[in-house]
Amino acid sequence: MSIVVGLCTIELFFPDSQSLKDKRHVLLSVKDRLHDKFNLSVAEVGEQDLWQKSILGLACVANDGRYVNQVLDQALNLIRNNPTVEIVNSRIELL
Repeated sequence: MSIVVGLCTIELFFPDSQSLKDKRHVLLSVKDRLHDKFNLSVAEVGEQDLWQKSILGLACVANDGRYVNQVLDQALNLIRNNPTVEIVNSRIELL
């Protein structure tokens, strides 16, 4: 049996954010939705002190690489469809 770990790093921009509190409110909602819908591990891994930027790390573990890639792609689409946040850059890696 093989185990596949998928890592996704996403650089986000919050155009309407006026404070860290605004950013964290939106970010918490995004993180909760990703975890609830896709059962992903989600953490803010960079740019914590900036009020209009953030870097999120997502992790998915399964036994099928295609499934892992599909889940991470769907997670990116969920974020893309959120009008309060913009994806600046993203990267998916399968280990």
